[in-house]
Amino acid sequence: MWGGLLLLVMVAAALIFRSPLPQDSPSFISPELVEGKTLYDAHCAACHGFNLEGQADWQQPNPDGSFRAPPHDETGHTWHHNDAYLLEATRLGGERLPANIGVSAMPAYKNVLGDEQIMAILEYIKSTWPNEILEAQQRIPNR
Repeated sequence: MWGGLLLLVMVAAALIFRSPLPQDSPSFISPELVEGKTLYDAHCAACHGFNLEGQADWQQPNPDGSFRAPPHDETGHTWHHNDAYLLEATRLGGERLPANIGVSAMPAYKNVLGDEQIMAILEYIKSTWPNEILEAQQRIPNR
């Protein structure tokens, strides 16, 4: 009985979220990915896009000089950073950047999301990357 209920919930989540997964990923969507997608939609998608596409012309600054929200899919630069950096960047938001680098409107999530929630979001984002991007990101050393 519980197995059937769990399967029904997972199928419903897959139909609701319709998140892209790499072509060679298993068809099973884990509860952690569902949680990550839910948290991403609630806290990140308004700026970074519901399809991880980022803001238009994300590589160009806004008129006030601030950075635009980059995509989190394989076309952006998220995968150029290791997990430790991405965790810290999410915790601190724009306040992590020194003034000589630029200004980001990204809010700090350190008092909003716990580390496990941030990692669930990152795992959801990474679940959409092709294998070669995942492998490249995993080779980036922690600094």
